[in-house]
Amino acid sequence: MISAAPALTPSRVWWSAVRPATLAASVAPVLAGTAIAVHEGGPRLGAGLLALLVGIAMQVGVNFANDYSDHVRGADSPRRVGPVRAASSGVVPPEAVRRAALGAFGVAGVAGLVLSLVTDWRLVLVGVACLLAGWLYTGGPRPYGYLGLGEVFVFLFFGLVATVGTVYVETLRVTLLSILMACAMGCFATAILVLNNLRDLETDLGAGKLTLATRIGRERTRLLLLGLMCVAFAIPMAAAVLELAPVAVLLVLFAISIAAAPVRTAFTTSAAPPLVRALKRVAMAELAYALLFSLGLLL
Repeated sequence: MISAAPALTPSRVWWSAVRPATLAASVAPVLAGTAIAVHEGGPRLGAGLLALLVGIAMQVGVNFANDYSDHVRGADSPRRVGPVRAASSGVVPPEAVRRAALGAFGVAGVAGLVLSLVTDWRLVLVGVACLLAGWLYTGGPRPYGYLGLGEVFVFLFFGLVATVGTVYVETLRVTLLSILMACAMGCFATAILVLNNLRDLETDLGAGKLTLATRIGRERTRLLLLGLMCVAFAIPMAAAVLELAPVAVLLVLFAISIAAAPVRTAFTTSAAPPLVRALKRVAMAELAYALLFSLGLLL
């Protein structure tokens, strides 16, 4: 007997729109950055908590804005497989999703302003850039997410800015180790988006949404995913060799077993349901990687 699919309730739709699996891309950089700050001997945990709030609010805002803008532009095909889209669900008014996106960006903006005032006022400029980039990803007259530039945004803001920014607000310094680990975090966050776009490749093509995956094709997108994972795991080895971090940071290599499975899935199937699970597995791998790196750095 086949069980019926769970009914779509407003709370279920909103939770799906948050995209909880992707929140690792906000938490992991702050975790790794805080570990670096502790290693450097100058952590300011209050600033770290504010950085975490900014990161999560930005991630949720981007997810809501993407949900709303894709609906408005007609990019949500009925054939699309994946988490429920709130604006297209018929359960939640699209305008409510737009207001939720603006609200999340507002929380990120206020927290970021406070963080800037207690650390370095110049960070206000970085915050404005983050908010504009978050909204213009799929919003505005020429969304760059529809031009194949989404991966650049994710690598820059959920990798470099999130990690180096966390280290900076806690120590008021930027170190080579923070830059290297920011690149590793950026690789993982980008891999999440790559898998998302790999899953939606055919439906995005049909809707005229030109992601990087639709531009370079499935095979090259798979190779990009593999390359991102290889670079992410090579970085801590380079940091240990250069004596920027203790050898114990190689604990991150235990996360290879978690990261390998979604890469294997991407190379062996184009079916959407396995790719949805693979995306969640990459998010788990990023969080495990950040935890293992932090443990190794602090031992």
